[in-house]
Amino acid sequence: MANDIRICDKCKHIRIKTMLPKLQKLDPDAEIRVGCKSYCGPCAKKAFIFINGRYVTAPTEDEAVQKAKTFLKKKK
Repeated sequence: MANDIRICDKCKHIRIKTMLPKLQKLDPDAEIRVGCKSYCGPCAKKAFIFINGRYVTAPTEDEAVQKAKTFLKKKK
């Protein structure tokens, strides 16, 4: 089963141009969706990634990507 990764295009703490390549590098087969996640409170304060049903937040997008690695589904 592919990893489900979602990011917000309105988040003030990430740039879609830089975040998408980082997430694609984590898992080239993942389904990555971009759009508002209605997570505006935390989104206004930190970078976040919604990965496989979990919200991962961090002060920067690089730190959020590092944290998201722990929630990747392993390939069989």
